[in-house]
Amino acid sequence: MAQTNLDGSVVVRQPTIFLKLTASAQQSEHPDGSGLPERDALEQVLLDKAFQPFLEDIQAQRTKEIETIERHMEISLTELIARQNLVLGELTEKQQQGITSQPIAANIKQAGDRLDDLIERQERRREELQRERFLSISEVKNHGRAWVLPHPQRKDPGIAPMVENEEIERIAVQAVIAHEEARGWEVESEELDDRGFDLISRRPHAEDPKTFVEVRFIEVKGRAAVGEIALTTHEFDTAERLKDDYWLYVVFNCATNPEIHIIKNPAVLGWEPLVKIEHYHIAPEKITLNACVRNVNERS
Repeated sequence: MAQTNLDGSVVVRQPTIFLKLTASAQQSEHPDGSGLPERDALEQVLLDKAFQPFLEDIQAQRTKEIETIERHMEISLTELIARQNLVLGELTEKQQQGITSQPIAANIKQAGDRLDDLIERQERRREELQRERFLSISEVKNHGRAWVLPHPQRKDPGIAPMVENEEIERIAVQAVIAHEEARGWEVESEELDDRGFDLISRRPHAEDPKTFVEVRFIEVKGRAAVGEIALTTHEFDTAERLKDDYWLYVVFNCATNPEIHIIKNPAVLGWEPLVKIEHYHIAPEKITLNACVRNVNERS
């Protein structure tokens, strides 16, 4: 999907971003969108930044797969055709020698038909594989537009401390990545894909670095000091689904000296639903009591 910012810039996002949003029961005035890009311009952005790169990736995978299939097909059918040619040659030679102990003519016809069938199969499969090489982007379908605005209650005293601060979240994520890499794990960011977690951290095999023996799906939450932690419904549902593979890394004191608190399978902690904006929240005391703690220098 295409996300249009108020300055007119457009970025490509995964549709799962809607799982992080909450419909407001209050009426809100939305900005004047008359200067924002029209549908054609948005479709072009999707084509250039999402569909075309995706097509190229799939095309490369498809080409590799077809080349493998084609190679095996040629080997197997060419061998079968060669064998059938030998059978046909032997029968023809017997016929020329005047051997009549078996129905030579019928066997020759049967062998010839079999040979023709194999050759036809080979040509037909070549044509099929050639057609399968070509992929294209079909018509882009417009499913609608939605205004995404700050929640009207985000400044309420009970909600404001849990609203994400981009700079604090950046510090928290950097601290967690540094922590995981210091352990020798490889970290991959999933922040832009809204998958219900921010990072995937993998522990390589000691003897084969390309093989991973353990994986963590990590949701990072940062606070400038110490405060309540909230999970969106999407994040909470993901935690319940992944269970022990889901890890919550809470980073307190991001504004001074980041301190990481690590929770395995956080769904079991006893979260309370915050129905106003469909989040689950928990007091900081429960985080500190249930977490493994690591102090991290803010510059790391």
